[in-house]
Amino acid sequence: MNKLLLLISLIFIIQRSEAQNSLDIGFASGVTNYFGDLGNDEFFQGSSIRPGIAITLRNFISPNPVSGKKYSAFNIEARASWHRIGYDETKSVNGKSGGELRNYGRGLNFRTDIFGVSTHLSYTYYPNRRLPLYKQSVALFVFTGVGVYYGRPKADLFRGSIDLKNRYYFWSDGTVRDADQSTGEGNVIEKDGKYETDLIDWHTEGQGAVSDSKSNNKLYSPWHIGIPIGGGFRYGINKAVTFSIEFGYYKFLTDYLDDVSDTYATYKQIEQRYPNDPQQQEIAKYISDPTGKGTNGEAGTFTSRRGNPKLKDSYSFINMEIAYKFNWNPKKLTAMFARR
Repeated sequence: MNKLLLLISLIFIIQRSEAQNSLDIGFASGVTNYFGDLGNDEFFQGSSIRPGIAITLRNFISPNPVSGKKYSAFNIEARASWHRIGYDETKSVNGKSGGELRNYGRGLNFRTDIFGVSTHLSYTYYPNRRLPLYKQSVALFVFTGVGVYYGRPKADLFRGSIDLKNRYYFWSDGTVRDADQSTGEGNVIEKDGKYETDLIDWHTEGQGAVSDSKSNNKLYSPWHIGIPIGGGFRYGINKAVTFSIEFGYYKFLTDYLDDVSDTYATYKQIEQRYPNDPQQQEIAKYISDPTGKGTNGEAGTFTSRRGNPKLKDSYSFINMEIAYKFNWNPKKLTAMFARR
């Protein structure tokens, strides 16, 4: 439905610009960098770098042909994207590991694949709008917009199926083992890298339960509203092909891209979620608090805080794009959709 509304909006723009006869379609690949509730002593969280791609249609608004200009400074673009974000607080950072890390003791990790569609208003500074871009120097651009995004945070918490016998134990020396440190025994193991645990399904902060605390325990949706903003430069290789480098920042209205926002689920909330099922209750306790050091099951000043609900999640997307200009007839396209 969201894609359909976006398409209808673009067709409306095209109808109001009969002079338009070409569009640019760009294919971009780059890296994301996550900013949220997880982190370990990194100003720029290099260990959160993940891949991303985007396809962008731009230049829906053409200049008045009488003006002799080839480009409009202000324009509209539409984008479909896939961005992966993630972080693992048990991984070593800058030579530090285990108990040396600020948040190692809570052992949280996540990965979210975010699929989105967005529309942007852009402004491009062309040195000379009467010349083709490849005959000019670099053109600088900025943009902002709004988009709808879908993403379900998942975690790697088990080596195999979701069963406590497959859980990880995080020792203070930074190793992952198959037994608790208090036993003094345990084999060093590697995480399997499979993000098998859908964190929304496990209500890690007591979402949906009858609350016995003041925490925000409303259910959250995998659908999110995001506000992309960014800029970069674009260079014309020839008449049809352009190359761009872009830095984008995506600010969201949710604090749950990483499944961490407010407080740990209390044991009472977990019992309400899984009544008369001790095994599921123990699994839920582990998924919410992987090390067992975050909460004692009660809502308290020192044992309940899991994240900061006042700071919403975001990420950057730095990418390189190759775009190709193609010609079309907007009247024919709108007539085709009208017949349907």
